[in-house]
Amino acid sequence: MRILPALLLIVVAACNSVGDQSVAAVVNGYKISNEELDRYFQSQVSENETAPSQDQAQMIRLNLLRELIDRQLLLQKAEDLGLMAVEAEVDARLEDYRAPFTDEAEFEASLRDRAMTLEDLRTEIRRTQTIEKLFNRQITAQIKITEAELQQQYEDNAATFTLAEEQLHLAQIVVTPVPETPTPNLLNDDAEDDETAAAKIEMIAERLAQGEEFSTLAQNYSEDPVTTPNGGDLGFIPKSSLDKADIALRRVVAALSPGDISPVVEADGQYRILQLIDREAAGRRDFSDPRVQQILRETLRNRRDQLLKAALIDAARSNARIDNYLARRIVADFGVDD
Repeated sequence: MRILPALLLIVVAACNSVGDQSVAAVVNGYKISNEELDRYFQSQVSENETAPSQDQAQMIRLNLLRELIDRQLLLQKAEDLGLMAVEAEVDARLEDYRAPFTDEAEFEASLRDRAMTLEDLRTEIRRTQTIEKLFNRQITAQIKITEAELQQQYEDNAATFTLAEEQLHLAQIVVTPVPETPTPNLLNDDAEDDETAAAKIEMIAERLAQGEEFSTLAQNYSEDPVTTPNGGDLGFIPKSSLDKADIALRRVVAALSPGDISPVVEADGQYRILQLIDREAAGRRDFSDPRVQQILRETLRNRRDQLLKAALIDAARSNARIDNYLARRIVADFGVDD
C-alpha cells in the first residue's frame, strides 16, 4: 500500500518538470502559450511547401519559440524604459497594412488566410513597433562611425570600389503589345496589342517632353515587372552587358549624356524609352565620393547594429528567468534526462 504515494510523487514531479501543457514557455512570469506558438508556426510554414516530418516540425517550433522568448525579453525591457508603442502609432502602421488592398473585404480575407483577427494584427504591430523604439533608443541612436573606421573599411575593401570597366546607370519605361498579368504599374494601365502599345508609348514620350518626372511615369505606366516599382531604375550596369542587346538600343545609349532621355526605341518586340542617369568611368572610386561614403557608412552601421542587437538579446536572456516547457517535454518524450 505504500507504493501508491511514491508513484503519485513521481507523476506529480514529472508534470511539474514540463509545466502547464497549454504553455510553451514562461519568460519572467509571462506565459507564451502553445496557441501563440502554433499561430506563429503556421505563419512561417508555407502551405506550398512539403509538410515537415514530426521531428522537423518540432525543430522548427523550438527555433520559433526561441524567437518568441527573445521578443518577449525585448518587450519587457521596452516596458521598463517606457517605450511601449501608443495607439496612434499602431493605427498609423495599420493603415500602411491596409493600403495595398482594394477594399476592406480583401483586407479581411488576407487576415483569414493567415489565421489572424484584426486584434491579432494590432497586437503584432504594437509589439513590432515597441521593439523598433527600443532598438532606436538603445542601439541606433548610439552608433557612431569615425572617419578612421570609414578609411580603414575603404582600404580593406579596395576591390569593391574598383571598377573594371565603365558603368552605366540607366532607367527604362517599357510598353509591350501583349497583356501583362498582373499589370505591374500603379495605374493598372496595360497595352494589349501593337496599336495600343504604340499609342501609349507616344503619350508617355510627349509627357516626358513636357517635363514630367521619368520615375513617376515609369511607376504609373511601365509594364516591366522588375523595374517599374523602382521608377524604372536598372541601377549601374557594366557597359559590356549591352554588347548582346539590340543594335538600336546600343546606338541610342551610346548617344546619351547623363540626364538625357532617349526617343522611343522599338526592339525585341517592345517599346522602350531610356534615361541615362549617370556614367562612371573604370578605375578606383575615390574615398571622398559621396556614394562611396554612403556604402562605407551603411556597411559599418549595419554590421554594428547586428552585433549590438545580438548582444542586447543575449544580455537580457542571461538576466532572465526562462522556463522552456516545450524543450522539456521533447526531452521527456524521448526519455532523455534534462
